Amino acid sequence: MTPQRINLITLGVADLARAMDFYGQLGWQPQEQGENIAFFDLGGFKLALFDAKALAHDQGRAGASLGTGAMTLAQNFTTPAAVDAAFAQALKAGATSLKSPEAVFWGGYSGYFADPDGHVWELAHNPFWPLDAEGRLTGAS
Repeated sequence: MTPQRINLITLGVADLARAMDFYGQLGWQPQEQGENIAFFDLGGFKLALFDAKALAHDQGRAGASLGTGAMTLAQNFTTPAAVDAAFAQALKAGATSLKSPEAVFWGGYSGYFADPDGHVWELAHNPFWPLDAEGRLTGAS
């Protein structure tokens, strides 16, 4: 088994119901859900939304204030127009615009938003990374 892999990304959220509503408006459906956590299947790994206080306790840091915004999650799309549509949908669902989608220095097109808990997402069209029909990377040139 390769050590270069990720199986789960967990985001601490202040209000799980609010976070579930936000991601639901983006079309995300949980695969499993518990009292303080929800898991989304991402085709080979999972994303979890976990109550931030419960997450800090689980980490052995009860009472810690967990930070956000120091990393970016990203979704790639097949066209700039698809980026624009997804960005508009995120804003309608309650995201905060950080940088509107635009042509970028590396030859693609991207923009950034923050979810209601401050987790940063990049939406991008990268013409150098082909996607399959499910939106998964098929390779990089």
